[in-house]
Order: sequence, then structure tokens, then C-alpha cells
Amino acid sequence: MSSSDPVSTDATEQVDALRAAIRHHDERYYVLHDPEISDTEFDQLLRRLTELEAAHPELVTPDSPTQRVAGRPVDGFATVEHPQPMLSLDNAYEEAGLTAFDERVGKGLDVDPGTPVAYVAELKIDGLSIALHYRDGSLVRGVTRGDGVRGEDVTSNVRAIRGIPLVLKTAVPGDVEVRGEIFLPRASFDRMNAERAEAGAPPFANPRNAAAGTMRTLDPALVARRGLGALLYHLVEQNESDPRGDPERPAGHSAVLEQLAAWGLPVEGHWQRCEGMTQVIAFCREWAGRRRALPFDTDGVVIKLDNLADRARLGQTAKFPRWAIAFKFPAEQATTRLLRIDVNVGRTGAVTPYAVLEPVQLAGTTVQLATLHNAEDIARKDVRAGDIVLVEKGGDIIPKVVKPMLGRRPTGDAAPVPFVMPTVCPECRTPLERAEDAVVWRCPNDVCPAKIRRGLLHFAARRAMNIEGLGEALVNQLVDRELVRDVADLYGLRAETLERLERMGSKSATNLIAEIEGSKRRDFAHVLFGLGVRHVGEGAAELLARRFGGLRGLLGASLEELAAVVGVGPIVAASVRTFLDDPANRRLLDRLAVAGVRMETDRVAPVAEVEQSLSGRTFVLTGTLASMSRAEAKRAIEARGGKVTGSLSRKTSCVVVGVDPGSKLDKARSLGVETIDEQAFRNLIMADDG
Repeated sequence: MSSSDPVSTDATEQVDALRAAIRHHDERYYVLHDPEISDTEFDQLLRRLTELEAAHPELVTPDSPTQRVAGRPVDGFATVEHPQPMLSLDNAYEEAGLTAFDERVGKGLDVDPGTPVAYVAELKIDGLSIALHYRDGSLVRGVTRGDGVRGEDVTSNVRAIRGIPLVLKTAVPGDVEVRGEIFLPRASFDRMNAERAEAGAPPFANPRNAAAGTMRTLDPALVARRGLGALLYHLVEQNESDPRGDPERPAGHSAVLEQLAAWGLPVEGHWQRCEGMTQVIAFCREWAGRRRALPFDTDGVVIKLDNLADRARLGQTAKFPRWAIAFKFPAEQATTRLLRIDVNVGRTGAVTPYAVLEPVQLAGTTVQLATLHNAEDIARKDVRAGDIVLVEKGGDIIPKVVKPMLGRRPTGDAAPVPFVMPTVCPECRTPLERAEDAVVWRCPNDVCPAKIRRGLLHFAARRAMNIEGLGEALVNQLVDRELVRDVADLYGLRAETLERLERMGSKSATNLIAEIEGSKRRDFAHVLFGLGVRHVGEGAAELLARRFGGLRGLLGASLEELAAVVGVGPIVAASVRTFLDDPANRRLLDRLAVAGVRMETDRVAPVAEVEQSLSGRTFVLTGTLASMSRAEAKRAIEARGGKVTGSLSRKTSCVVVGVDPGSKLDKARSLGVETIDEQAFRNLIMADDG
């Protein structure tokens, strides 16, 4: 059919008009929350477009509103590396934390005390983070946050969310990445749980869990039915450390939000530009009381420096940007009876008490267990089994016992008795130990069944080796029957052995063996994290793997080289070195390598050789540095062969003086020790960098 055919031309015009109308009404409904037509009228538009495209398949395009859910369910999600890491935010739970943040920002920007800094305050959406990639204005990819470095490609599910435009309203050439949150509105959550109840399925605990579970499904049609929403708040620059890149780049975050809205992207409309922390705190107070009137869940306020160039000056740590913070609303609280205090043995041997409660509803979930931190905390609060206690969700996430309601405690013979920490491990009966300067009791037995079980579950977790099917019930059987004593034993399991276990059929056993075999291909960063080395989280494991390339490089690294990795530091370095130097751990690593577990990474970070220009010199740091943290300054000195101490003497080579140095500056002058300011220090450490 030629382009001059009147029927084809008429159909093309109708299709174009219908698509424009549907996109317009999508924006009115999902972005502006001000629909102009009824749902029935909208469905009629979509039905007419579907009919026309069915009659003229040559007119169907990938960005048509009818193609949000296209094709069969996907087989799985590919892993994608983020061009720039998706960092977490540091948290403040009290207004004093916001004031301290404001002071840090002011010092970092060299702003006179009392001069207000401009921030943007946004409601913190209780959802899951997403990165959307547009090319020449069309949606090409959606990626979950994952571990912050890599996420899952969930494009098929993202396309099914009607609030996310497949095509931007304004032509935007090139590649653009925007970030935000996917969430489930309360109305959709209530409707979905009602449907699950009718079907006899268990309800979701809260909208966030439901949204996360929905995005993990492999069926985009199900995603579309559940009615997820999205709100976007960040435009990723090609080079966020250089604010001079694009002359048309918005100067402030407030302008970025306006630009995202102009593109037709959904932006939460209650954000406010605040001149100084006083206005920010007022915003937080207002929304702590108003948040329940919103159609979605919010657990706080995100505060961001407005000026983008100033953000680049402040930079970031290994975990958090220095220019933003999340203020968490006061946790929801409830009272219930503390039935008993039990203890749990963790994978590192830490024995921690926890509260067993009469079930109570708290922040959308039923709470039966709560943390009690440690024996000293229990004694300080005087919490006893049998008490009526105040329970809250710390940061709206982890339930904890705040205090006993002493006025409701029985007296006399009926009074509950104080808690006594056990002296032996409840699992293996080994006497517990506690370091002189620590509050945590530990089981020192390396073959304690509880430690083995926890270690196996950690190793098999999705963020570590991702061995699906290796759950708690199965791990308990493997350990109790002494089929597995450590993680390396997993790779010697056979399907016929698993088939003899409870609730393990032939197919389940075969699938689990395939999962274990597939885990051998995981990157070394996942192996290192899965081993459960004390203090080594996902981020540190990734940094170490990328710096040293794998196990061989890590084994050969000195304590100083480990500590010099930006984002690692001395505590993690010492823990890693201690783990690697233990003969039993070396044998475990050898067995994993022999089993075929991958011990290297493809994502090696190039590291320039640094001249040991400060070898033999001892430094003391005092005051606040504007361009780097004290930890970063310490690593810079140590990477060049120098030493940093906290005490000042005549043997000190040099004192680096920042803002508000305190008494150490006077002492240095009295001892005749050399002092240098921040600029001179930067010149010193950069002299050998070319």
C-alpha cells in the first residue's frame, strides 16, 4: 500500500492523533494528577488505536502506547553496570542531624557561619530505585539499583508502567539518564490485597514489598495490572564532577526538576526550594504530620544542595554524596508484651539477644520479633521478659524495643526478673568470649552449627553467590546431617544425596545442583562478600576486587596497600588481612578454586603507581579539611609511604591544619613542628601525580 493511498494516509493520521491524545491523557492522569476524561473514555481511545494498528500492522511502532506490554514474559533479567554508581544517602533521625549536615556543607563550601545555603527538600518516596535511559527522547532501558554498581535490566516491566512515558514530551537529542522511585499507590495496594484475599493468597505486608515483588516478576502484563507508579528526581550528568560540561546544563537542582516535568516525566510536586536549614526543618515538620494524606507512602524528606557546581565541589564518600541527606520521619510506635528474650548466633559468632513479642501491627507489618542490641543495652534500659514494652521501627525498617513501660510492670513476687546473658553458646555449648573493649559476646567455635548455617545462608544470598533454592530449611538439614561443614562443601553435593532429604524431589535436587554450578561463574567480588569476612560489605568487596583483580592480587597485598584503597580504610584492611592469613581460610579458598569457583574479576580498576614521596615522615591531622575527609587525607599520606598518628610529639614531621584546628596547632608551634595549611598539603600529595 503506497504512502499516497488515501486509506493509508487517513489511517496514519488517525493513529498519530490517537497516540498524541493517549500520551496527553497519560500525562494528565499520572504526572499532573488532573485527568480530563473518564477511565471509560480513555479505554475507548486505547481500544480504537489497538484496532487500527491490528488493521494496519505496518503502522505499529515500539513507542506506541499499545506496545507497553508486548511479547511473551521474559526468561530472566540481565545484569547491567550503571555508568555512574547509584549511591545511598546518609540519614538523619533528628533535627540536630540536619543542623550538623548544614554545618558540614557550609565548611566544605567555605561559607561564612550564619549564611543560609539553598537546598531543595523533596518527599522521600518509599519505593525502589530505578534508572531510566532515553535515547533521542525514546525509552530504551530501565535498570534497578541492585548493589549500586550493577542492577537488573527490567525494561520490559518499566514499559508496562503507564506513568513512565515511552517518548519524552520534548525532543531531547542523545542519551539521557534519569533516576527516581517506582512505588505502589495505596489504592492499588488495597485493591491488590483484596484480590489476593479472594484468591486465598497471603496479602503483601506493605506497598513497598508489593512494588518490589511486582518488579521481580517476569510477566510485564502482571506489572501493568498492578498499577505501579513512578516519580523521578535526578538527571544524571555525563560527568557530574565537572559542572562546566554543558552550557545549557541547569545551574540548580530546582531547575532540573522543572526540566524533568517539562519533558513529561512524573515529578512529585510538593518539593520546595529552601533558603537555609531553618526552612528545611519547617518543611520536615509540616510533612511529618501531613504524610498520611498522600496517596503513596513516604518515610521522610530528602534534602539536597541546590547548586550543582557546589555539589561537584563537595563530592562524595565511598557510600554517600556529601551534598545530600535523608531525614527520616519519627518511627511509628506501639506497645505490646515482651514474652521472652532469646539469643541468636550470627555467622561471625556474635551472640545477640532479641525480643519475642506478642504480635503487634506496626507501620503496615505484623511485628513479633525486635532487636535488643546487646546485654548492656538491655541492662541500661532495664528491659525484662513479661514487661509491656514500647516498640518502634527504627527508620521505619527494623523493629526495636525502645523501653519498658515501668508504670505497667507488676511488683512484688509477680515482678519480672532482670535478663542474664548466657555464658555458653546456645548451639554448641562453647563458652562465650568478649573482647576487653567490646560489648558483643561471641562464640569462638569455628565449627559451631549456628555459625555454619548463617554463613551458608549469607554465601547463597542473592547479593552474594545467588544460589536460589538454598533456603533455611534445607541448610538446616545439610548441617544437621553433617553433609556440609563449610561453603566449599556445597560444590561437592550430588543430586542423589539431596534427594534423600525431606521435601527434596528429583527435580528440586537437580535444579539446586544447577544453581550451585552456575554460582561458580559469579564475579570474585560476590565470592569475597559471600565469604562473610568481618566488616567487608558489598561495597568494600567490589572495591577490593577491582583494585587487586582477584584472589591472587589480594593475597599479595600488604596491609598498607589494602588500607590505601579509597573507601576501604584500616579497619576493613586489617580484617581482610587477618582472614587471608588464617591457614584454615587459605585452605577453604584453595578448595573453592579447585571446585571451579571464579577467583578473578573482569572489572579491574587501573591504579597508577604512586611515588613513595612521604616515606619515613609522620603526620598529624587537625581541624576540618574542605576538599577531602580526614580519612581520605590519611589514605593519601599512607599511599605515599607516610604515617598518620593521632598524638603530637617532637618526632612528628608535619601537622596538616584545617578549619578549627584546636589545641594541636598551639602545641605544634610550641614544639617547633612544621605546620602546613590545606592548600600546601594538596600541593604536597599532588606533586608526584604529575
